[in-house]
Amino acid sequence: MFWETLWALVLGFSLSAFLQVFFRKEQITKQFGRAGLREVALATFLGAVSSSCSYAATATAKTFFKKGAALVPTLAFMFASTNLVLELGFILWILLGWTFLFAEVVGAFVLIGVMWLLVKLTLPKGLVETARAHDGGEVVKSCCGSCHEPEMESDEEPFKQKIRRRETWSRVADAFIMDAAMLWKEMLIGFFIAGFLMTIVPDDWWKNLFISQGAGSVRLLENTIVGSLIGVASFACSCGNIPLASVLWSGGISFGGVISFIYADLIIIPLILIYRKYYGANAAIYITTVLFVSMVSAGIIVDLLFGAFGLIPTVHPASAIAEGSFQWNYTTWLDFAAILLSGCFVWIHFKTRKQTGEHKDCH
Repeated sequence: MFWETLWALVLGFSLSAFLQVFFRKEQITKQFGRAGLREVALATFLGAVSSSCSYAATATAKTFFKKGAALVPTLAFMFASTNLVLELGFILWILLGWTFLFAEVVGAFVLIGVMWLLVKLTLPKGLVETARAHDGGEVVKSCCGSCHEPEMESDEEPFKQKIRRRETWSRVADAFIMDAAMLWKEMLIGFFIAGFLMTIVPDDWWKNLFISQGAGSVRLLENTIVGSLIGVASFACSCGNIPLASVLWSGGISFGGVISFIYADLIIIPLILIYRKYYGANAAIYITTVLFVSMVSAGIIVDLLFGAFGLIPTVHPASAIAEGSFQWNYTTWLDFAAILLSGCFVWIHFKTRKQTGEHKDCH
């Protein structure tokens, strides 16, 4: 299944790298001080064109927050960075279909709205100030050991001049390599867990885990809660949890349960520990609780909304992973092109490092 999704990953990483280099962030990030509609919308957009790694999103969001960004735009950026990025959308379409991709996008905006309302109604007095003053310690590294707190882009050079410079494409290659380095282990974990569960866990076990009979409201609530909890325990984040989502859908979880599971990549245990380090224990508990309730709520609302319009698939087919195989088809040619493009980025990256002799160290 990695072969089935390779071209989509490379395409997503390439577009993301292009946007990160050519899209100037600094002017927008200065406007995150309020929790208004404009600020939340800008934060969501900026997150969608940023790196898809959950660890990178968390570190960058911490930088925004410590520099004065309000809590809601910070969380909106962090969520959009992992759930509205291009590569995740490509993989979701391939493994689960356009309906789930559409639901994931719609649900993302629902979740941000629910999260915004929860923070407005429940934010404890003084929590933001305490969290902002907390000593966050050193930059957190993910399982790949890469730095995840990139510098804000401040280059004001016009686009037409920028695109012609060799140094610009070197930065695109660097951004591509950084995203791939940050995510390859997460993707490996996601495919491994999905393949393990598909081959080892009996179908009856899934049926016992998820309520499939009785009142629809009870089933929907249980499935979305259990889906989110599985996401917490899976340790796979961002694109890495889509293969497992395919397995859960084939195992009988509800439509909304799949959506809640996909969103839960921001409350996996390692990230909860990072929240505690960045913001303190009380703020970490509050952020995790708000995200969890928002994820469950978004799954329920999306399920009800898509059910009302008859958009929920009526059958649970075998997982795309179980049906996947190596074939000489369009996927093969797309993967060959993706490998060639990746090779070009790798060549540019190492050639530039060799010529300049510069090594980017974590500080």
